[in-house]
Amino acid sequence: MRLRIDLAYDGTDFRGWAVQPGLRTVQGELEGWIGQVLRLTEPPTLVVAGRTDAGVHARGQVCHVDLPDAAGPDPDVTAATLHRRLTRVLGSDVVVQKVSPAPAGFDARFSALWRRYCYRISDDSAPADPLMRGHVARVRYLLDLDTLNASAATLVGLRDFAAFCRPREGATTIRELRELRASRRGDGVIEVHLLADAFCHSMVRSLVGALTAVAAGRRSQSWLELAATSPSRHNEINVMPAHGLTLEEVGYPPDDELASRADVARAVRTLDPDRFQQEEQ
Repeated sequence: MRLRIDLAYDGTDFRGWAVQPGLRTVQGELEGWIGQVLRLTEPPTLVVAGRTDAGVHARGQVCHVDLPDAAGPDPDVTAATLHRRLTRVLGSDVVVQKVSPAPAGFDARFSALWRRYCYRISDDSAPADPLMRGHVARVRYLLDLDTLNASAATLVGLRDFAAFCRPREGATTIRELRELRASRRGDGVIEVHLLADAFCHSMVRSLVGALTAVAAGRRSQSWLELAATSPSRHNEINVMPAHGLTLEEVGYPPDDELASRADVARAVRTLDPDRFQQEEQ
């Protein structure tokens, strides 16, 4: 029995998504409680759409879990029971929004078409809000939004983002970045919106770090263009703090395309837009 779990969490007190011995993580918290509330002989394993780092938040995270027959004969009843019981036992910093039987072919990771993130920044144009300090990163200089957006536009598309990614053995850094733009809210907070088929490790925070350097006048556009062509992690690109980042949403195709999408996503990724892989997210 495969169930889809939609959830949100404040990443402040978590050491990221993935299980780490002796540390509190979102995956570890959920797997432990699922095993307990369903009285399983051992905790199940969750598969997630986007693994978040320590301190990163999520408003629209998605994962799936495969349960043994002992969990119950009726998927709808089991899903409702799991949702109700998790709501009772989980802490206030992680909320399961919905549990539902997964459609045939659904894979939270490989069936996903895209992930959407938002990075929030407070610059010198307005006083920082202390009540938002856990979700908005503070920079002590003024950012020019027109410059930021002009630079962002040069990074959109299918390319190798190795310059912005922390390397992982056997993982590709080729991604299709479909949206990268910034806007300023009424309270002065800048929101940088990013949407891609997948993101590799530290890619979002590194992209924002490079763009804010240019928008602040600390780096030139020519520096950004040259840095972006680096075949490996560029050591002059700053990685922004984790707490400014939120995974907002994960998109999936119609149910009858879930299995084929997962098959395509497992293929070897190249710079050919018709072939790609999602190793990291």
